[in-house]
Amino acid sequence: MIGYSETPLAWGLTRGMARVLGVNLPSAVVEGWLSRKELGNLVDRCEACTQKSACTAWLATAVNSPCPPVFCPNKSALEVLSLRH
Repeated sequence: MIGYSETPLAWGLTRGMARVLGVNLPSAVVEGWLSRKELGNLVDRCEACTQKSACTAWLATAVNSPCPPVFCPNKSALEVLSLRH
């Protein structure tokens, strides 16, 4: 299983945000359309974000969405991934 034990909250939020867009990040890495380094960059940007409470609240109510909220530092990258998927 692909995960980030040193940043579990950021990994969970990044994975959750992608899932709402219909993207399975571990599968993307296994299938080769997302590199492990690119995934690490997504998690790192999330880890540095100051909007974790807003993100958690947004994820608690979002079932699916065409795009992440504007405050998400991974918004553009996740939108591109959702188009590839």
